[in-house]
This record gives sequence, C-alpha cells and structure tokens, in this order.
Amino acid sequence: MKRLIAFGFLACATGSASAHAVRNEELSVVEKAAHLKAGQFIWQPSVSTGPVFLIIDLSTQRALLYRDGVAIAASTNSTGSKGRETPTGNFTILQKEVVHRSRTYDDASMSYMQRLTWKGVSMHAGHLPGYPASHGCIRLPPRFAKLLYGVTEIGTRVRIRDGSASAEMDSSGPEAPADRVPAIAN
Repeated sequence: MKRLIAFGFLACATGSASAHAVRNEELSVVEKAAHLKAGQFIWQPSVSTGPVFLIIDLSTQRALLYRDGVAIAASTNSTGSKGRETPTGNFTILQKEVVHRSRTYDDASMSYMQRLTWKGVSMHAGHLPGYPASHGCIRLPPRFAKLLYGVTEIGTRVRIRDGSASAEMDSSGPEAPADRVPAIAN
C-alpha cells in the first residue's frame, strides 16, 4: 500500500512537471523575452517566413525580431548610457560588415556591425552588463548578432523606441499587440 501511495505521488509530480514544461513551450517569443537575463536570447526563425523587422526597446533593453509580423526572436541588449543616448525613431540598415573596428573609440571591435546612422549608431556584438552602457550603439550577444546579421539586409527596417509610454505612436501608427506588429509602408 505504501508503495502504491508513493507511486501515486511520483506520478502526480511527474505529470505536473511535464504540464509546466508544455505550458512553457507554448509561450510566445514575446512572453519568453520578458524573462531573459543579460546576454541571453531566443531564436525561433521557423515560426514564420517573409521579411524581417526589428524593434529595439530602450526601457526594457530588449530587441524583438519580427518576420512577416510575427515575433521570431528576442534578445537582451545594451544601449546608450546617460549623455550618450541611443536615438529613437525608425531606421533602416545602411551598411553591414562582419569585421568592423571603431574609428572613434580606440579601434574597438564591433563584430557583425549593422549601421543605422551615418553618425555612428549601429548594432553589433558586444558586452552586455544588463543596463545601458554603450556610447549610443546597440550591443547584442555575439551569437545573436551573428544570427541577426544572417537574416537582415541593407534596407531592413529597425524601430528604436522608449517603451515606457503605454500607448506609443510613431510614423507607423499605434502599437499593435505585443506579439504582432503592423506592416510599415514605404
């Protein structure tokens, strides 16, 4: 009888653990992104096909990559520190270089650089302390920077926003639900 009771408890524990794992697997990329720690990322490119679009959120220090309006990847990042803030707005990738060195900041390595402004703001692999710490660029985990580099092209759209406002408006209109973004017209 004791064995039967013990087996019952074990079965219940196993069942609840697997049920929890299933629920975790059902979380969207956006929901999983909320739990990332500095240097972590999620990459699920098979969720959708089509053009990509990136949103960088300064208030959460997160990047969300969308394909055809569906979130397929998320990453932590480190943006500009006080006095060297990362600009907000809508940008396109202007230039890409796998190996790039900064001409402004002591020849610093900026692997998988994707330039957003001609004044030096770009996305690249870099150190992620868990808070804004760059000179204005968007630092990404090295593996995420490489994966992102592989799916973007010159002209890919990037929106940098300060998501602390609850209903932000910009040139593409009101914000869509968290896991979908509207298509942006040229």
